[in-house]
Amino acid sequence: MAESDRRLPVSLIVAGLVAIAVVSMVVDRRGVIERGREFPAWLGSLLDIAAPVQDAVAMPFEAVRDTWSGYISLLHVKLQNDTLQREVARLSEENLQLREALVASGRLQRIADMRKHYEVPMLPAELVGVDASPWFRSVLVDRGRDRGVLSGMPVISEKGLVGLVTATSRHSAKAMLVLDRQTSVDGVIQRSRSRGTVRGRGSDELEFEFVARNSDVRVNDLVITSGLGGVYPKGLFIGTISEVSDPGTQLMRRATIQPAVDFGRLEQVFVMLRRGPTMELLYSTQVGDESPPSESAGPPS
Repeated sequence: MAESDRRLPVSLIVAGLVAIAVVSMVVDRRGVIERGREFPAWLGSLLDIAAPVQDAVAMPFEAVRDTWSGYISLLHVKLQNDTLQREVARLSEENLQLREALVASGRLQRIADMRKHYEVPMLPAELVGVDASPWFRSVLVDRGRDRGVLSGMPVISEKGLVGLVTATSRHSAKAMLVLDRQTSVDGVIQRSRSRGTVRGRGSDELEFEFVARNSDVRVNDLVITSGLGGVYPKGLFIGTISEVSDPGTQLMRRATIQPAVDFGRLEQVFVMLRRGPTMELLYSTQVGDESPPSESAGPPS
């Protein structure tokens, strides 16, 4: 009985709201038919009371609807974002491949130009390792005896002189860079034909040592290999004079050379498949000299 008494007010409220809604619909219908008929005072009061109640009742439903719409919109945006990210990744990969293809095409053109310029056959090789020792400057390339590479063969790039092959295996070779302290190259100033010795400093610069008397060496002069010494062919670009020491009273003077090759960005080199007379004589008299590849290995490319 007590439970029925508690439910009675709720039922009355619901019935009252339904009655108000029905009356409102009827009055609204009559207002439409009669065009402009004013509401009676009692109905206006009921509408004033019912409007906030309807807003309160509708508010949760509108909130749920807005939340759901926002969730659906976010899902759609996420799908679009994922699609765009995949497209950006694909385009970035294509762009990278195209750039590498352009670089490769440029290298192929440089190979063709260099083969026309030098009479010595050359083998392109990629750098696969760098000596991390602070006392030695050398690199490892991916061509070896099976492709005709032997110790004593010069290594160059399209920019200029790189170094000399010092050791080989069947499929790889080690080349000492001109930057190494043990390197010594007979060089000549292209402008004045003044001769000197290019030495490695172990850093990113080279040293040009020359006789002070009768030598004309200036900043921005180009230094090339002289061809003397029987190691490197004549005319390989070594670098540019960046500084010349004060002559003083010393017989020998020194100048700093900025190498033609950017060794920090070096990726591809060319092995000149011919040893100079000095290297040929040196390695031919050594016990266990490297033998050239057999005919079955095929000609180097």
